[in-house]
Amino acid sequence: MSTRKQVALLGLWAAFLAVVVLIYVQVRDQPPSPPQASLGTLTQAVLNAESGTGVPQDQISLDAAHPAIVSPDSVTWWDAAGGEHVTPNADQGAVENIFASNHYTNFTPEGGVPLTTLLLVLVPTLIIVMVIVILYWRQGAGGPVGLLRSRTKAVAGDQPLSTFADVAGCDDAKLEMGELVAFLRDPDRYRDLGARVPKGVLLVGPPGTGKTLLARAVAGEADCAFLSVSGSEFVEMFVGVGAARVRDLFKKARKSAPCIVFVDEIDAVGRRRGGAGVNLGHEEREQTLNQLLVELDGFDQGARIVVIGATNRADVLDEALLRPGRFDRQVTVDAPDVTGREAILAVHARCKPLGEDADLGLLARRTPGFTGADLANLINEAALLAAREQLPVIGMAQLEAAVDRVLAGPERRGRLLSLEERRTIAYHEMGHALVLTSLPGTDPVRRVSIVGRGRSLGWTLTVPEGDRALGSKSQLRNRLAGLLGGRAAEEIVLGQEDITTGGADDLLKATQLARQMVTELGMSGLGVRVVEAGEMGLAHAHSDELGRRVDDEVDRLLDEALGRARAILAARRQLLDALAARLLEVETMSGVELAAIVSSNPTVELHGVAVPRTAAKTAVPVSTGARSTAAVPRRPAGAGARR
Repeated sequence: MSTRKQVALLGLWAAFLAVVVLIYVQVRDQPPSPPQASLGTLTQAVLNAESGTGVPQDQISLDAAHPAIVSPDSVTWWDAAGGEHVTPNADQGAVENIFASNHYTNFTPEGGVPLTTLLLVLVPTLIIVMVIVILYWRQGAGGPVGLLRSRTKAVAGDQPLSTFADVAGCDDAKLEMGELVAFLRDPDRYRDLGARVPKGVLLVGPPGTGKTLLARAVAGEADCAFLSVSGSEFVEMFVGVGAARVRDLFKKARKSAPCIVFVDEIDAVGRRRGGAGVNLGHEEREQTLNQLLVELDGFDQGARIVVIGATNRADVLDEALLRPGRFDRQVTVDAPDVTGREAILAVHARCKPLGEDADLGLLARRTPGFTGADLANLINEAALLAAREQLPVIGMAQLEAAVDRVLAGPERRGRLLSLEERRTIAYHEMGHALVLTSLPGTDPVRRVSIVGRGRSLGWTLTVPEGDRALGSKSQLRNRLAGLLGGRAAEEIVLGQEDITTGGADDLLKATQLARQMVTELGMSGLGVRVVEAGEMGLAHAHSDELGRRVDDEVDRLLDEALGRARAILAARRQLLDALAARLLEVETMSGVELAAIVSSNPTVELHGVAVPRTAAKTAVPVSTGARSTAAVPRRPAGAGARR
């Protein structure tokens, strides 16, 4: 909105507020209403004034300074003593006849509209006009017609676009998208072979994996127009606006051919129609989706227009949108592996001065599960830390600190805690670390700290030894025990009655993991049955009896994990005390020091299950940050992060 329009809008609001203030002042300062008199009393007062009989209070005033005011619905008059009276519901013609028949001429007929009636009409009208003007200006120069136009972001040919050289860590996706580039550059080669290039390509992957960057790179490689729009911009409160915007978008695309139309977050407009709990009764969204389906069908193969959609919720998209002939191909853009992470780090570090000790390969091995956006943020945080320390280059120390900062948040050393609270946090975090170190198949502990980061008071940083695509039942059970290690340590050291609120986040994560094992992964007494939950507040898709059995299995897994954690810590109580005392002294303990202390203690047998000294084998963790795998839900940095 221009400055002139903003000033005019501000003036309108000021006028509206002035009217409101005027009404308030008039209502506040309005004198008490005069006493009411009937029409008979008014007639008698006129007769008394003509004959000169009665007291002054019973005669109507003949003074020209106090004439009777006759309005269409009432009469305001004064008596000879100066008292004001009102005769309501009086017909104006009848009153004037009474005055004329008794030769009374000291009155004034009032034919205007009363102020209250005028305000009741003008104020709502002014509000409606202001709303219309605001809607008109918000649509730009197009006015109300602009509401029906798509809000696309066009990238002109003279503006720099990304290329495949700027995209790393997704070689398979680049290979699939390369066919679109070849089609846009040389469509005749495909027509000669009778091949039909996909009209639409759907990029599917978690947030931050580079779907938008990949679409821009395709446009840059093909040297064609690039129209970008978000799926949420098609959904409006006005019926028909979304469909009109879809038509306008494809009209622009046809004029700009060869062209790439990129629809980000397409699940906002392409959600499944009909089914239980999905878009139930949302006619505007369905109308917009129907128009999108029609436009995708209406493409001419010679138009050289390709639609690229991006989403991280492909499971909610309508089947008609995914059928061949519309979005023919789905390209998965997943989190990169170690080679891809190293390439992504190299791309983002190209224009930054790195120190001689900066090892991007080692950093890539220490960041499993990081997406491209995470790695870009990591390099930027390292640069900010180097600038804060006034260093000329970015060293490995800044990169390592940036990893911890991205995973667990910035340090909060300014928060003052009592010695007793710090001791409790030390035992809690060492409970996590000791249980995780004592069980096989768990991620190695890289760092334990009682220095708060983000919202946590203390944190235990665990890191996978490499990229992991699958998780076994035993690994998940051990992870549950590690999550509950902090609560188990508090129960052993403080007692059942003095456990703290520090483990709330651990309990939430453990409950979510246990429920996922029961309802999704088939790793409980319920067998391989998948238990579906109800959607959008609708009824559950299972019986109450099955829901009770699910709850029982979740409770069983949690109780079992808590019992294992208690047994491990009780058997190594002296080691727990020593580790907590050392952590209280140094505040932050590395995985190397933890491994050295734990490896000096003998193996303990727990009910026939050996607790091996895995820390000796994992003295130097080779990656950072506990990240999700295909079978494990995503979780933040530390297994023992305290909220």
